[in-house]
Amino acid sequence: MSASSKRSLSVISEPLVEWTIRLCGWSAIFFVFAIFFFVFREAAPALFGPVEFSEFFTSIYWRPDSRIRPQFGILALVVGTASVTVLAMLIAVPSGLAAAVFVSEFCTARVRETLKIVIELLAAIPSVVWGFIGYMVLNPIIIEATDAPIGINILNGGIILALMSVPVIMSVGEDALKAVPDTYREAAVALGASRWQIVYRVLFPAAKNGLLAASLLGVGRAVGETMAVLMATGHAIQIPDSVLDPVRTLTATIAAELGEAVEGGTHYQVLFLIGSLLMLIAMTVNLTADLIVKGIRGRQSA
Repeated sequence: MSASSKRSLSVISEPLVEWTIRLCGWSAIFFVFAIFFFVFREAAPALFGPVEFSEFFTSIYWRPDSRIRPQFGILALVVGTASVTVLAMLIAVPSGLAAAVFVSEFCTARVRETLKIVIELLAAIPSVVWGFIGYMVLNPIIIEATDAPIGINILNGGIILALMSVPVIMSVGEDALKAVPDTYREAAVALGASRWQIVYRVLFPAAKNGLLAASLLGVGRAVGETMAVLMATGHAIQIPDSVLDPVRTLTATIAAELGEAVEGGTHYQVLFLIGSLLMLIAMTVNLTADLIVKGIRGRQSA
């Protein structure tokens, strides 16, 4: 091929590659809005139909199949989702960040690679397998340790969600710590700082954007989980009094009931309304994280 032909091909291919990249970028935005549109379209009739907006958010009664008066209160479902998620994050965030610190700063290269493979393999375990672990393994352990009448409860679901979230938090957190320039560590060592002082006073402040992102990814992982919490939390519609009470989450409700709901019916529309609420929660978490990260960067630049 002659030089002129190569130049002509380059002139043609560069705009093609550029527009392909642009198309891929815009398609991601399009797909997100398409998902929003589909979910909200199915949920919209419930907002202007027989469902009372105040009752939907403040009632603890979820009785969609009642022949006398169907009730669609999600307060107990929201509380159940929040309680399991909060407990999971109380376990997963310290554990994940501690694992990230150890893998990044305290172990040898061979141990680091082995631990990263083992921890990240946890992310490859299917959700339903985690549910079996909660039901068959943690259930009798919790009953034996706490004398609870049943081990399928908030504690069980929180532990399972924490184990599922740790790989994400550890992986992103370790990358954030590794991204801190070595000059920071060398300067701290020159000042006589110990290894723990380097981690606490140097690495954590320098990598807090990435560590915050890791924690929020863990929150998103926990809020959106379905099958494991369906099997591990007891699926009971109630306001819990302790971590030993069974609960039901928003995602588990959709998974358990969507297949039985009549398409186009009120129950069907309300389940899509719950899906819309979950999407809004996820969007709020992401926007909040973005604002916090931008605020941190603004203070650092100032």
